[in-house]
Amino acid sequence: MTSASTPLRGRDDARGGSIAPILVAASNPGDQELLDAMPIAAGIFTLNAGKLWVQALNRRFFALAGCDGSAETFQELFHRYGAGPGGDFLRAFLKRPAEARDELDLVEGEGLGRRFLKLKAAPLPPAPGGVARCMLSVVDRTIEVQAENNLRAEMLRDSLTGLPNRLGFTEMIGEAGERPVGAIGADGTVRPVGHAVLVVDMLRFSRINESMGSLFGDELLITFARRLVSALRAGDRLARTGGNEFGVIVTLRRGIDDALKAAERIQDVLAAPFTLADLEIKVECAIGAAMMSEGADPEELFRSAQFAVKQAKALGAPQLYKPEEASLARRRFSIETELRRALDKDELTLSYQPLVDLQSGRVSGFEALARWNHADRGEISPTEFIPVAEESGLILHLGRWAMDRAARTLADWDLAEGSPLPVRLGVNLSAIQIARDDIAEVVGSALRSSGLSGDRLTLELTESSIVQDPQRAQRVFEALKALDAMVAMDDFGTGYSSLAYLQRLPIDVLKIDRSFVTGMMGDADSVAIVRAVLSLADALGMSTTAEGVESIELATTLAALGCVSGQGYYFARPLEADAALDFFRSRQRPA
Repeated sequence: MTSASTPLRGRDDARGGSIAPILVAASNPGDQELLDAMPIAAGIFTLNAGKLWVQALNRRFFALAGCDGSAETFQELFHRYGAGPGGDFLRAFLKRPAEARDELDLVEGEGLGRRFLKLKAAPLPPAPGGVARCMLSVVDRTIEVQAENNLRAEMLRDSLTGLPNRLGFTEMIGEAGERPVGAIGADGTVRPVGHAVLVVDMLRFSRINESMGSLFGDELLITFARRLVSALRAGDRLARTGGNEFGVIVTLRRGIDDALKAAERIQDVLAAPFTLADLEIKVECAIGAAMMSEGADPEELFRSAQFAVKQAKALGAPQLYKPEEASLARRRFSIETELRRALDKDELTLSYQPLVDLQSGRVSGFEALARWNHADRGEISPTEFIPVAEESGLILHLGRWAMDRAARTLADWDLAEGSPLPVRLGVNLSAIQIARDDIAEVVGSALRSSGLSGDRLTLELTESSIVQDPQRAQRVFEALKALDAMVAMDDFGTGYSSLAYLQRLPIDVLKIDRSFVTGMMGDADSVAIVRAVLSLADALGMSTTAEGVESIELATTLAALGCVSGQGYYFARPLEADAALDFFRSRQRPA
């Protein structure tokens, strides 16, 4: 290092003061040895009378600055950097080292020549006269930062299509929300525009991939992405957010209309068949959209668009996210969690609705109905929690519980009366139970534990549970008949009725759906349907039960048409076990 006995000439800084000249000779001989021993660029700086001075530098500092050891050249750099963030950082540290930050990330230059430097300050004992000193070390992190940026770019990019991936799309949503764009109107003012997030789901892709192979599937995805690009306008952005799912950020100038038109435009572009490997493939898609609002969380916004996609699949048309529907979905999820706990804690109950013989007025049976009185929510309707149980698979647990509880209740009634009651107890079976559970074992176990015979139970199944898998349904029916149980077809006439099922399956009872029964008094067609069902049941040797009997006129009309039994509020609402037994006793007296 060269030395000088007098300081180099200083220059005025932008603040109107003076940046002190550079002293290339160390005031302390040991300082230079310390600096030269360091493996990184380092220097010793002082603050005297509010002015920044360089006391000593090592050769690595000169090399990093690109001065080739020239103090004169370095003085030009020192003047420039001393007036910027680096100089402010050093002044603050030298004034109050205990309070000021001791590190600074500094970006130098622009474009490809940009460098990323890390400055680290450490206090040194003051110079004679109490002048504050510090050591400044500088590390060039350019290569490291560039590697990090390249790695991050790879992390945010889909390797197959070259589009941004799921993580990159979320960042794109955040950027769109932070930097809203605007359109300049005729009057020169900027009209703010909004954004919408669209999710495009390619339907049946898994089937195509499985039948044609993954390479064919990859080619289809790439072609699909190119088609999507052609459907976008300037300013719209596309990403691949999943295996067969793409995300689009659409710029909106006319609000919701733009979002829906973008969805229609995408569907139109994708309507033409894809030609791959001499094959023409028709690809359909489901599109969901969510409007971006100020301060919206990007992840939540994306999930909202995905939720709309599920609705689009069910309805067959692009759908806009509706918060109220998402709220219902969250409630269903909450009910699923709480239903699982309620089943574990045995918090559900069964109520029993009487079936009354329309000729004698006596009780011929009961239907067991699950009830849930939630500690906080109050009474939760079966129409709400039964579908949740079916969707989640909890219906298997619920079905087994209901079968055991119903059989035990009937056994308790027999014990209370001192002899078996002349009634049958109906228990509903879900299509999910038919498909997944061993129904014969479920019923057999309930009969064994209660001591009942199979002819005391009636198992009620809907038409849909039969249609989904007729062969399995027939095996279940035969197994139930082997236990001497009766089988009833519930809600007859509302599903996929087939005379072939009625003829082939060992069905004992047809239950006429309440939608036909309640309309009988004012609708001739309903009367005709009920009369036809009763005639059909009579021809096949089946008994009949009418649901939804809510007036004496309905009960009388059904009895005149030949219906065997009725069930509805005219007779009684679903009752607790003790009340149901009392109702049976009261009806044993002749009407």
